[in-house]
Amino acid sequence: MLRQPLRRRRISATSRIAVLGAGSWGTALAIQFARAGHPAVLWGHDPTQIAAISSARSNARYLPDVAFPPLLEVTADLKAAVTGADDVLISIPSHGLRALLTALSTLPLRRLAWATKGVEADTGLLPHQVAGQVLPASVPTAVLSGPTFAREVGAGLPTAMTIASADQTFAQRLAETISTDTFRAYTSTDIVGVEVGGATKNVYAIGAGICDGLRFGANARMALITRSLAEMTRLGLALGGRSETFMGLAGMGDLVLTCTDDQSRNRRFGLALARGETAAAALRGIGQVVEGYNAARAVLRVAARLGVPMPIAEQLAKVLHEGADPKAAVAALMRRPISAELI
Repeated sequence: MLRQPLRRRRISATSRIAVLGAGSWGTALAIQFARAGHPAVLWGHDPTQIAAISSARSNARYLPDVAFPPLLEVTADLKAAVTGADDVLISIPSHGLRALLTALSTLPLRRLAWATKGVEADTGLLPHQVAGQVLPASVPTAVLSGPTFAREVGAGLPTAMTIASADQTFAQRLAETISTDTFRAYTSTDIVGVEVGGATKNVYAIGAGICDGLRFGANARMALITRSLAEMTRLGLALGGRSETFMGLAGMGDLVLTCTDDQSRNRRFGLALARGETAAAALRGIGQVVEGYNAARAVLRVAARLGVPMPIAEQLAKVLHEGADPKAAVAALMRRPISAELI
């Protein structure tokens, strides 16, 4: 007898979603929620950009080939976007997170999530720590992360990611709300591990770009990725994360994706540096935020405070911010004392 396919159980048949941040990833997430059958509103701070998006029913700058579903609206009014939303999802660069959270703290929030990856430069805080300083403890929060490129999500290609929250019901609800036949979300309670993976992988992706741009070869690339995974895991464990998280989508998955595919801004930045471009010129050429550039120093400050050795991140920071020669950085790593292969 043929078995009938299992139906996905829904905690809530329909939820209203507000996605804050009209860049490539925010746009892709808003499209995905709307495709899943949920009314969604995409907010952006630039009224001119939002007016153009509204008129074209697409984001010509970031996802020009993807038409907006009927359930997706856009607005430049933050209060209007948030009011009445069941879930609010932030998708902006990490340097703007605190300011946006501060603005949201005066508005009615039921539940809040973010897809922001990085470390606050001045404080070394992860996104959930910044949120903890700004928002009432009564607001359930979650983080979305994993091996995802906005263009592929926008195109409806198969994708999987992780949603982590201390509130397991919220994580499950959000996972069910965003999931479709081409998009699958897994849940976790390890917010720290998921955020550390998202913050550090961008640093190492710059290194992978430099490595490939200088034609160091496949051996070097895989050594870099493997030992980078060990470094991010060490830092994550020291901060209270769980080791299994770094073997999953938000750890190894996101690291490998970002290090090996040229859709990654951080990898392209590394490739540009290998061609001899200055950091300023490379950043201008990419035209979007390269999170790993500033994250390199912020991550090292956190590691130093905790006494966690991160030699690859340390050498990358010297290349990015002190003008060190990449070949000299590789030589310094290779000359380190011989040791057992441990995390």
